[in-house]
Amino acid sequence: MNRIGRRQFLANVGSGMLVSSLGTGLAGDLGIRSASAADGADDRLTFGELEPLVSLMQETPLGKLQQALLGKIDSGTDLATLIAAGSLANARTFGGHDYVGFHTFMALTPALEMAAELPEPRRALPVLKVLYRNTDRIQQFGGSSSEVLRRLDASKHEGHRPSAEALQTMTRQANVVRAEQMMAALSEESAADVFNRVQHSVQDEADVHRVVLAWRAWACIGIVGEQHANTLLRQSVRYCLQDSQRRTRDGKPDPQLWTLLPRLLDQYKLLSQPVGNRQGDDQWIDELAWTIFHSNRMQAADAAAQALAAGYAPDQIGEAMSVAANLLLLHDPGRARDGDGDKVKGSVHGASVGVHASDAANAWRNIARVSNPRNTIASLLVGAYHTAGQNPRVEREPWPLKMDAVEAVDDKQQLLTQAEQAVRNRDQALAGAAVQRFADLGGSPRAISDVLIKFATSEDGALHAEKYYRTATEEFANTRPSLRWRQLVGLARVSASEYGTAAPGYREACELLNVQA
Repeated sequence: MNRIGRRQFLANVGSGMLVSSLGTGLAGDLGIRSASAADGADDRLTFGELEPLVSLMQETPLGKLQQALLGKIDSGTDLATLIAAGSLANARTFGGHDYVGFHTFMALTPALEMAAELPEPRRALPVLKVLYRNTDRIQQFGGSSSEVLRRLDASKHEGHRPSAEALQTMTRQANVVRAEQMMAALSEESAADVFNRVQHSVQDEADVHRVVLAWRAWACIGIVGEQHANTLLRQSVRYCLQDSQRRTRDGKPDPQLWTLLPRLLDQYKLLSQPVGNRQGDDQWIDELAWTIFHSNRMQAADAAAQALAAGYAPDQIGEAMSVAANLLLLHDPGRARDGDGDKVKGSVHGASVGVHASDAANAWRNIARVSNPRNTIASLLVGAYHTAGQNPRVEREPWPLKMDAVEAVDDKQQLLTQAEQAVRNRDQALAGAAVQRFADLGGSPRAISDVLIKFATSEDGALHAEKYYRTATEEFANTRPSLRWRQLVGLARVSASEYGTAAPGYREACELLNVQA
């Protein structure tokens, strides 16, 4: 392979070049079979000029996948196109139903964003890592023979285009046929219109996967194109449908949000007045964050509603919600006992309260940012409710950092080295302390991110490494200076927690790229 050509190419992540046909020779060498209408799949969902690459993601034997992907890069396919194809392969296969599958989907766009932060020779690593996981799970699931999403036929839906409320009724009733018919009827609508209709169903329950899947589907539309928006957003609809099916099967009551959200919207007249633009000072943000942290779910949602009714801008409530979620991480005592895989006693990575709370708050905040006014308000109320609902699982006092081990260190480079070594030693308390001391000395956030991104790239992270890295760094950028460094302290703690279990396929990717693992 021409390694120089690859490096030149990787310097231009996201240039938008589209994949061309694989060709029958390459497909045969990779062991890929053709999946088409001839296979008896007349209603198979296909993706035009991206279809050959989507099929490569599904059908290439895992041992040949990374070599094939690097071959596509060498021939001119950019990382954004690889992520687009991987996203569509994932959506078609799982349709938002498989636990590992939807976690992998939620890691795809964060991996692409991470790639842009890395030095050019290493830029492909996070993308190759998550695409390896993607294909591995697709093939475990059954590949093209077990696809969940089929082609929609808009002509089968009669009547007017369905409203958000009508779609929400179908997801509440677990009516898959009618919900799919409604999505078919929306297939010609703009991505924003479909997104805003889907949010009513997403807001029906406080569930990290429900909200992060919805946000990451929206973020992915900018990569795959609006023509595939309906496919990506159907994942959220089908997730909500499956959740309703489980609730009905288990005889569980209707979620509290079904009545609480409309009551708050009406009580504070939040939809009959313009969205405010009032800004809170640092103390106001911190106090609202602590209110959400200490409150029960209904109290937190009510506090957010009062702030919005008082004219505070939505992004101010979102910022406080994010700070509160980070407090959950910094107050998390860690797992009480050893769990599966690398989730040992004391660890805080993976499906932990702080990581889940932070990822969910980030998603609610972003959805509020890109939605129509009604969904902006509703997402923040549900987001505050969701964040507060997790506080019974943490301590009231912050988890102690080893500040005494770094308080005499004044050299920033020494602190960077100390932070990296603490991560490698899985010393969460020292890793967090080194980052906090670095911040106290006025250190560069980029320098810390350059240390921690290594581990978000190399480690498995129990399916959360890429997503949480992007959450922490994005929230750092969108939080005021007096409060933002808590995000990177939390990231250092999670990095130390997850270290020691390299992601499957990572070392092979390093060897193929000729970079150090």
